Amino acid sequence: MSSAHSLQNNSQQNQSFDSVLHTENLSVYYGDFLALDNVSMDFPRKQITALIGPSGCGKSTLIRCLNRLNDLIDTCRVKGKVIYRDKNLYGSKIDPVEVRRHIGMVFQKPNPFPKSIYENIAYGARINGIENDMDELVERSLKQVGLWDEVKDKLDSNGLSLSGGQKQRLCIARAVALKPDIILMDEPASSLDPISTSTIESLIQDLKEKYTIIIVTHNMQQATRVADYTAFFNAEESEKGNRYGYLVEYDKTEEIFNNPQEKMTKKYVSGRFG
Repeated sequence: MSSAHSLQNNSQQNQSFDSVLHTENLSVYYGDFLALDNVSMDFPRKQITALIGPSGCGKSTLIRCLNRLNDLIDTCRVKGKVIYRDKNLYGSKIDPVEVRRHIGMVFQKPNPFPKSIYENIAYGARINGIENDMDELVERSLKQVGLWDEVKDKLDSNGLSLSGGQKQRLCIARAVALKPDIILMDEPASSLDPISTSTIESLIQDLKEKYTIIIVTHNMQQATRVADYTAFFNAEESEKGNRYGYLVEYDKTEEIFNNPQEKMTKKYVSGRFG
């Protein structure tokens, strides 16, 4: 293992924040192959944390561990802990479905249900046992993502008929309807045009007033625009020949980009590799 792995626990020594979620010695395997090695980090409450790094460094693997979406991959095996509300989310008595109510996910490609705009919000709420006034819930959720005025007169239209940016905001509205604590976002703007990307970024910043947000992005400029904290991951080849990811450095975003402590971080954010 690279000596860089020992650096990850030093990168937060000067940070002081209210942590809502943290990992302890988290490693992920797909079959016999290591995908993510020994990650320990804290995520601050009602802040935006960006995960950056080259392809194959484990960013998406990590974010899918945080609400147990990796459970859906048969070959996936997780070691270590993910602690939320003082409970290890990988404990034997933890219900993954309940975990995903508190820790929502927005994916890279917008994935509305093939249902009406109204039902995209209401259906997800119903199957999760929410029995609120659905009209109020749908309106409030769409207003939170700035979509209400654009769709209020066509709530019966299929969600798939919306533009790419509108679809992604609908998916975010579907997530916030469940009133999660945390929203995970895996490259939520990578398939969108610049104007839609700007809209999503503004929305993400607005949402941190109520939610903790963890975002995977390949776009370093996006990280500097939206994130309060940034974690830089790198990848290297194991003895078995596969690439695995590890955390190099984690700090306030301005420190990562303007005053990184690790040479590898400095090379990456200056565009010299990756």
